[in-house]
Amino acid sequence: MPRGSPALKLAITVDRNVHAKVLKAAERDHLSVSAWMTEAARRQLVVSAGLLAVAKWETEHGELTSVELHAARVRLADSGRAKATKKPRTR
Repeated sequence: MPRGSPALKLAITVDRNVHAKVLKAAERDHLSVSAWMTEAARRQLVVSAGLLAVAKWETEHGELTSVELHAARVRLADSGRAKATKKPRTR
């Protein structure tokens, strides 16, 4: 975190099961628990924003068809394969 933008503290309570999994995931990813939770929250915020955008689009244009959903799944799968061929970022 840059010096001019100090991190805020947040106390949370989690289930034992989730707690253990977070600790293992943070260790696996070589991150502090705070950094891992921050990244998890960022990902969830992106997902939530995406779901809201789709809901808004469907309100204006109607529900996505099965053909449109299939095309989106194919595009996402192709995107995942393209990312898998790139070198992972180092921290």
